[in-house]
Amino acid sequence: MPALRLPALAVLTLIWVSIWVGTAVMADVPIPVDPPTADHSEFDQLQGDFANGREVTRACLTCHTEAGEQVRSSIHWRWEYAHPDTGQLLGKQHVVNSFCNNVTTNLARCTACHVGYGWDGPDFDFSDDSRVDCLVCHDTTGTYEKAPKRAGRVLREPTRVHGNKLTPPNLGEVARNVGPTSKATCGGCHFFGGGGNGSKHGDLDTSLLDPKPELDVHMSPDGAGLTCSDCHVEAAHHIAGSRYQVNARDRKGRGAPGERRHAATCESCHGTDPHPYGDNPAAMYQARKLNGHADRVACQSCHIPAFARGGVATKTWWDWSKAGRLSEDGNRIKRHDEDGNLTYGTRFGAIRWGEDLTPTYRWFDGTMRFTLPDQTVDASEPVPINHFRGGPQDPDARIWPFKMMRGKQPYDPVNQRLVYMQLFGKSEEAYWTGLDWQPAIASAMAQAGLPFSGEVAFAETRMAWPITHMVAPADEALACGDCHAEDGRMAELTGVYLPGRDAAPGMERWGKLAVAAAVLGVAVHLVLRLWLNRRRRQQA
Repeated sequence: MPALRLPALAVLTLIWVSIWVGTAVMADVPIPVDPPTADHSEFDQLQGDFANGREVTRACLTCHTEAGEQVRSSIHWRWEYAHPDTGQLLGKQHVVNSFCNNVTTNLARCTACHVGYGWDGPDFDFSDDSRVDCLVCHDTTGTYEKAPKRAGRVLREPTRVHGNKLTPPNLGEVARNVGPTSKATCGGCHFFGGGGNGSKHGDLDTSLLDPKPELDVHMSPDGAGLTCSDCHVEAAHHIAGSRYQVNARDRKGRGAPGERRHAATCESCHGTDPHPYGDNPAAMYQARKLNGHADRVACQSCHIPAFARGGVATKTWWDWSKAGRLSEDGNRIKRHDEDGNLTYGTRFGAIRWGEDLTPTYRWFDGTMRFTLPDQTVDASEPVPINHFRGGPQDPDARIWPFKMMRGKQPYDPVNQRLVYMQLFGKSEEAYWTGLDWQPAIASAMAQAGLPFSGEVAFAETRMAWPITHMVAPADEALACGDCHAEDGRMAELTGVYLPGRDAAPGMERWGKLAVAAAVLGVAVHLVLRLWLNRRRRQQA
């Protein structure tokens, strides 16, 4: 650790002493979701087999009469979110991302993870309750499989995906054994976004299915034993928590049981003073200091020291400009690292992966504005796909941890816009078929009703993903010196004076004067004492 200036050293010494006296603990975790109150195996509507998923849904709706409409009004259904503050229309239907870019002309592939059946084009009937897929969230057998490239339809024939054999489910058996959502059902989509296990978020992957407490103290069976819905609570099939509008600072803290159904925050369980005060002066001082930090620092910043740390790598760089290369004999190329992660593919370009990664820290008030294909960009520097809002003067902003995904992707250099691109499909327009960017982009932009000049270039981009899972035990949280240091984790954070990192000439000057005055005072006192003692001896 670099040498610290005197005032900063004094402050950090007090903090370090308090940290080593005791460790804050997590407390008052919520109770896991109860099992269903009805035995669905006894229902007449669910006896026998079903020809397809929509028949199952029709049977479900005979009892759960409002469920279809509830799901259809949720973001899970339309993949669309009208941001109340920025006015932007977001969601998977509209945003550009750093991975496979968009869903516009890639629906049959992307909607394999949709909570519905058959969304493969613009004529999909969003008003049809029977197209809602109940089983994808409520299966408890682990046998329910969706066809990988058929717009979310149920698998009807055995197939292999990435070497794994998928078997058609017995729909009657699955329907008679439905239950609450689980880490497996939620993770079936959310763990595998962006092209594979752990690829996208960095803090969501299959290691959370049965984690050790050291990986996630909340989700571990040996920890709190929570599942996704304990935090992402549900009300009428609307799920709390969204990366499009994050509750970055929760001022309300705990609510009465069942009261705060919209909240998915640390404070909604742990309160706004999450560190217990203890019963001795040292513990009380420590709690005051840590709870004071919680006012401006997100809990995740201290309690998630690294992401992608469960043994599953996450993508950190995706360079589409290198896609399209063939081997010397004209064949398509696939290269993998020693862990089996794809590092180069003719269809994909160059990809980098990482594990045990330190987050990027930024001020964040929960609102992000996205760069959409109808906005101009400056490609002379990295283009932010989403923009942070918030700063040290914003009372709703706190310091948050992020995964910063970087890469290069196509853009229109004439119109100076990011573009959609068609990747999937059997036509030559699809890039994965024809390996030609111009028709792939022209097709996607035309379907979206957006202009395209016909010119293709590549822009470096970055995209921020809030980190909020993989919470470590309290004794593995960050220590003071991890941030309060010249080269610490907060080295790039701007707009705030940080003891141990920053030099303030006035403060340093007054600090040195204060120390010099104290030394001088002690010296004068010592000289006077010696002189007075000598004088007494002489008088005696």
